[in-house]
Amino acid sequence: MGVLVNGKWYENEKEVKDELERHQKKFQNWITNDGSAGPSGNEGFKAEAGRYHLYVAYTCPFSHRTLAMRKLKKLEGVVSVSVVDYEMGKNGWEFKNREGSTGDNLYNFQYLYELYLKADPNYTGKVSVPVLWDKEKETIVSDESADIMRMFNSAFDSITGSTVDYYPEDLRSEIDDLNKLINSNVNSGVFKAGLAKSQNDYEGAVTSLFETLDMLDERLRKNRYLLGDTMTEADWRLFPTLIRFDPVYYGLFKCNIRRIEDYASLFPYLRDLYQQHGIAKTVNMLHIKNGYYLGAGFKDANPNRIVPIGPKMHLEKPHSRDRITTHAKAAES
Repeated sequence: MGVLVNGKWYENEKEVKDELERHQKKFQNWITNDGSAGPSGNEGFKAEAGRYHLYVAYTCPFSHRTLAMRKLKKLEGVVSVSVVDYEMGKNGWEFKNREGSTGDNLYNFQYLYELYLKADPNYTGKVSVPVLWDKEKETIVSDESADIMRMFNSAFDSITGSTVDYYPEDLRSEIDDLNKLINSNVNSGVFKAGLAKSQNDYEGAVTSLFETLDMLDERLRKNRYLLGDTMTEADWRLFPTLIRFDPVYYGLFKCNIRRIEDYASLFPYLRDLYQQHGIAKTVNMLHIKNGYYLGAGFKDANPNRIVPIGPKMHLEKPHSRDRITTHAKAAES
């Protein structure tokens, strides 16, 4: 993957590894209702309709979680979006107008790294999606997906009137614990397996991955969502990996002990989340499959650049997950 060092693009980050480690910059600002500082003392940016713009890749699961939260929190008319092309090349993420990609709707840039240079002409660091951009200050608010999800969850509530809280205070400890486990073994676990450089590393990652998936499947046998009847941030951090699992990770990344479709609870749960209002529109399977199977970062795994036709996922099939909630409430009464 390419990087910027002192404002210069390098196609191979290994060339500048030491410089990158010493001087890498992170954008960790925070949007709040009134512009006050964020939870860790981050610089505060005031929540305003039309001020912010989200750059995403449909291919990327970390982008996807922010798109899902944007949809759930009714932010489509508040935070605008640009979608990069599905195929990452030698210059990183590109802007093209084809098959669901939008081009850069703000500056007509050709490459995403140009946006980073607009925020900081001497930037040193990785160039990644998602990126939350402030049109007023013309800078990056954040390029950390977990933080963007948290901002979307609460910062704009007074503007949208959407007060559903996906990170409720009474569940935060449990959500954080689940997030940590899922991120290590599932969200990142598929990449640890797919990009492993040794048999031992691969087997260790796959074992941890499926042990966690098995545990989640058992957990969902009695709970509609990961934390019972309440849909939380943890569900939406898991969803992007599950939706990509059978089409991409099962084959390309050799995570092939089981498919998600083979799980008695995880697969209906995936369909339940997919069928939530508007979420299907955040899933672009053409971008997902082409992005992985044609992407420069995975060319060793697919040297002939063949994109599979399947699988058929039957995501619109009834999930019947609402019966779990009904039975739980009936038992309480």
